[in-house]
Amino acid sequence: MKNLFISILFCSALCGCENFLDRSPLDKIGDETYRKTASDLKYYVNQFYDDLPGYGGYDAGLYWKDCNSDNMIYSTYDNRLAGYTVVPSESNDWSWGNIRAVNHFLQNFNTVKDQGEEVDQYIGEAYFFRAYFYFDLLKKYGDLPWVNKVLQENDAELYAPRLSRTIIADSIIMDLSKAASLMQPASDINKNRINCDVANLLLSEVSLYEGTWEKYHHGTAFGSKDEKIEYFLKKAVESTSTVIESGRWSIYTEGEDPYFNLFNKENYTDHPEVMLAKLYDENLNMTHRSQLYLLLRGSGRGVTKSLVDDYLCSDGKPLAAHPERGNKTLSEIVQNRDKRLAQTIWIPGDIRRSVGESVIYFEKPDIDKSGENQNLTGFQIKKGADPYVVDENKCMTGLVIYRYANVLLNYAEAKAELGTINQEDIDKTINVLRARADIAPLKIDAIYNDPNWIFKSISPLLNEIRRERRVELACEGSRFDDLMRWRAHDVFVNQRPKGMFFNQEEFPDIEVGVNIFVDENGLIDPYQKSLSGGFLFNPNRDYLLPIPTKELTLNENFKQNPGWN
Repeated sequence: MKNLFISILFCSALCGCENFLDRSPLDKIGDETYRKTASDLKYYVNQFYDDLPGYGGYDAGLYWKDCNSDNMIYSTYDNRLAGYTVVPSESNDWSWGNIRAVNHFLQNFNTVKDQGEEVDQYIGEAYFFRAYFYFDLLKKYGDLPWVNKVLQENDAELYAPRLSRTIIADSIIMDLSKAASLMQPASDINKNRINCDVANLLLSEVSLYEGTWEKYHHGTAFGSKDEKIEYFLKKAVESTSTVIESGRWSIYTEGEDPYFNLFNKENYTDHPEVMLAKLYDENLNMTHRSQLYLLLRGSGRGVTKSLVDDYLCSDGKPLAAHPERGNKTLSEIVQNRDKRLAQTIWIPGDIRRSVGESVIYFEKPDIDKSGENQNLTGFQIKKGADPYVVDENKCMTGLVIYRYANVLLNYAEAKAELGTINQEDIDKTINVLRARADIAPLKIDAIYNDPNWIFKSISPLLNEIRRERRVELACEGSRFDDLMRWRAHDVFVNQRPKGMFFNQEEFPDIEVGVNIFVDENGLIDPYQKSLSGGFLFNPNRDYLLPIPTKELTLNENFKQNPGWN
């Protein structure tokens, strides 16, 4: 049995189970010892929670995931964006173990003696996880085999061709619909377990992803022959509407910096916005070291100028309307801007660390450091940081996985893509998020014509909705998926991500061209030498990963993804 990392997310399930981790693999246990009670089902599905996002021992978890996009960079560039992916013989990305384990559960749960809502809850969780694992494969590989039972060595299904991604997406949606119908609201169960609203949120993510993928990849090698664009987009609207209309969730607005403080709590059990989080507990030896990196180190990463420039000014207009607020110091850049900007990156004067009477203030970004202590761009990530953590080597900061803001953003984008959005829709979604950020509301009939809109071929309204999505979800790991489904390679191909305007007086010990690279406009240019031609992502190949050669050998009915032959 794999070494399970069981977080407090489901620690209540473990309290009544002695030596749970010493039990035999649950898919190997005979009917005489397993599948008798609802608790048996709970113990089995607990293993899948470990595959949800979380903190590792030495990382900042989700807050580093945007390094594969135009939002954030790492000292080593992302191979896929750079166009340097190669066809592997085998790959951990092509993994079916979890799906097999879920299928085992779904084939055998009917042997339990217990009945009722508790049993239905765990069955629903199993359907959720099968959908979750399949969605990950869909985003990576497109067409897939659909496997909904435990296959044996000689089963013909092992050698079947891949099905259209449209069929796979629809099958995932069916699983999530079952999950939502079986699971209870968060208020009726352990609030840190997956609930019906989380299932509907993931259903909207899948539907929006596939609907926009098919729309923007239409006519390319990655397009689907059996397009159901409107169907998927309507599914996204339907599932998000269900969550909105439930009235169970709201945007968190408490305190002076509600957006910043949304991401650094230890307990999210009764949080109005957080629909699911992974929690930690030192008493159960479940801690992490995320704050070591978010508080005290540049971590060899940096937020890009492209992201920083996309934050609106407080009057609701883009930076183009106020060019005087452009290449300034950090303190000047955040003045009269969307408050989420100063709550996402460190600004001089921020409390960086406060324990007892000892207070450390952020003075300047760590661009003059080296290795894991260095910040690459001058824009140093602050999101997720907790300056008041007692021990940064034993953190119990929870990690937000799903939140209500995602619901609002998915609803607005899906309706805009359908062409059915109105001001009322904007007011209950986009403008709710803008209100928290203390910026003027979006008015459909009064959108400022931004010459720097990233997406030139879509409407002003859809540009603003995408902008809102970018800044609200910044550094939460969704940007790469968004760029892929929008077929937005023009955003980064042949370009190098840049940082802040470099002020030599502020960093007298840094030698330009040796310790740091700067472009012709004075902007920090981290990849100037290592990726001089910019990202070389191949739009005819790199939107999907290649099928490992071993799989093509084992199943001659598999065809390689476009551009990899």
